[in-house]
Amino acid sequence: MDAILAFARQIIANVEKVIIGRREAIELLLTALLCEGHVLIEDVPGVGKTMLARALAVSLGVNFRRLQCTPDLLPNDVTGVSVFNQQTGRFEFIPGPAFANVLLADEINRATPRTQSALLECMGERQITVDGVTRPLSRPFIVLATQNPVEYEGTFPLPEAQLDRFLIKLNLGYLDPTAESQMLLNLRQQHPIETIEPVVAGDEAPKLARLTWDVHVDDTVRDYIVRLVNATRTQPDLLLGASPRGSLALYKTSQAWAALHGRDYVLPDDVKLLAPLTLAHRCLVHPESALRGRTAARIIADLLNQTPLDIGKVGA
Repeated sequence: MDAILAFARQIIANVEKVIIGRREAIELLLTALLCEGHVLIEDVPGVGKTMLARALAVSLGVNFRRLQCTPDLLPNDVTGVSVFNQQTGRFEFIPGPAFANVLLADEINRATPRTQSALLECMGERQITVDGVTRPLSRPFIVLATQNPVEYEGTFPLPEAQLDRFLIKLNLGYLDPTAESQMLLNLRQQHPIETIEPVVAGDEAPKLARLTWDVHVDDTVRDYIVRLVNATRTQPDLLLGASPRGSLALYKTSQAWAALHGRDYVLPDDVKLLAPLTLAHRCLVHPESALRGRTAARIIADLLNQTPLDIGKVGA
């Protein structure tokens, strides 16, 4: 795990030159990168979502594209389009922004469902099919999508099938006063994003991702993950529980999180930390429960308190 730890430390140190007070968020992005998954960042404007994505891409030294989602955005604006070249007499494919290593889909819920669905194939299969031709995407490939949770006018909420494609959903929140004061000092002149350089080879990420497969998950911890996910399917406040993809997401992210912290084994605390981030957005709260103020995140937190770790304690 030494290679993963060294890889992560270099990126974290570099990104923190730009983004202050976001250590856990940076580690979660790296967790998704090592799992070859995607991240949905839901938060209010101005908390550093876009800058975080840019700083990660620069640190990796990979191709970064930003896609500003609007209602008039078309699927071909995401995937690319074939254009007739009169000089050659042939159609030539012009790749869209999805042909990048780090794709920032900014305000994804402002795009129409048809355009949102254009991301499904590239997120799930790491390939894009246009005009009957399937083209693979280069690796690493990670989609970082953002959405504003407080302004829904003119938006198209992501359906459950699309939400299920995101490995992790996180919120950045506001900085504490100390970190915000330091941010003001850092930005008093030139923005740090203009000066940072790549610190690792981005193409190493897929190779390091394979190393996370060897992180040991004890049978007790694996059983804990399964029982926790199954508990979401019988919880009366939830109309829809987490999918089997949610179980896999929690399992794989726990392995990657352990590796990022220099361990070759998963702790129960890893599962408890990552469960709300990998399961809550895959659950649908019953309308009556939502009216009472119940949220998926709160329900997952309650299930973590109610679900025992030791299988021998089940039914006790």
